[in-house]
Amino acid sequence: MIASTRRLHVFSEASPSEQRLIELMTRVGFGRIECRVRCGEPVFDPTPLVVREVKLGGERLIGSGCRQPDYALKDAVLELLAELKACPDNADVTIEVRHGLPHRLLVQEVLRG
Repeated sequence: MIASTRRLHVFSEASPSEQRLIELMTRVGFGRIECRVRCGEPVFDPTPLVVREVKLGGERLIGSGCRQPDYALKDAVLELLAELKACPDNADVTIEVRHGLPHRLLVQEVLRG
């Protein structure tokens, strides 16, 4: 895990763009989010591409939709936010989401050299 200068523990301590990303992952459930990172923060302009996975022929899990106004962030979310902080400016990222949590992060960057 990449070390972050800021120690987050609960949702309310995240920046507005981080909160928006966390809420988006929760809504997606299963799938992926493709967005840009600027200054270590997810960017919502341009609008991220969201691809949801839908399991056919099986039982669907539907979230309760009831969340406390503030809650502890899971380790996977904390690790994702720390990795985003370490991304190069204007990097395009793909966040794979499972059960509303980040599962894998792909970072696309142009190497100069």
